Amino acid sequence: MIELYTSATPNGWKASVTLEELGLPYEVHAIDLMQGAQKTPEFLAMNPNGRIPVIRDRDADDFVVFESGAIMIYLAEKAGRLMPSDAKGRSRVIQWLMFQMGGLGPMMGQANVFYRYMPEKIDVAIKRYQGESARLLSVLDGRLAGHEYLAGEYSIADIANWCWARTASWSGVDLEPYIHLKRWIAQIAERPAAQAGIKVPYDLAEMLAKTKGDDAGSAAERFAKGARSIVNTGENGN
Repeated sequence: MIELYTSATPNGWKASVTLEELGLPYEVHAIDLMQGAQKTPEFLAMNPNGRIPVIRDRDADDFVVFESGAIMIYLAEKAGRLMPSDAKGRSRVIQWLMFQMGGLGPMMGQANVFYRYMPEKIDVAIKRYQGESARLLSVLDGRLAGHEYLAGEYSIADIANWCWARTASWSGVDLEPYIHLKRWIAQIAERPAAQAGIKVPYDLAEMLAKTKGDDAGSAAERFAKGARSIVNTGENGN
């Protein structure tokens, strides 16, 4: 049994979608980032960096893995799926996984900070991070022009990049120019495991859609304000 400590973020979904795709049994522990649960001594004992997701493998002497990409590799190798066994195939998957880890995720994350969460809008920063996010999405689009998936067969590389790319509108980036990327996003969105995984630990899309009759403002704005408080205190746990 896998214990998953997570929140409703793209990095969190990378772990839950992977678990769903592999069919591994897991137990969810929701981490409330806005309440600072990722900074408690108990959580920091698992991940000194204070970020989600984290897993604990009960079947391997309670072995703990942090960092979303490391979790995906661990789970894929544990199950023997979503990762090729040959050296070149494995390398291709890891290359596109690292593309997301080192590029798409950080750039879109910063776009979110400056476009959505910061109380004052710094245009140069917004343009910088939205522009770099768009460039990285165009790289994915170019790759997908000649490939159904990023690294051969469907893999953890697709899951990692999909969990971020599908949220481009939240970063203020238009996906309309990227026809191959949109095809791929829609294709993965049809997978039952992807649909289930992005509802862990709760259905964020449903929460953000509940805006009618909300005297305190839209659910999306409330969410952004909560995230803003995390950003301003440097306690971001994603």
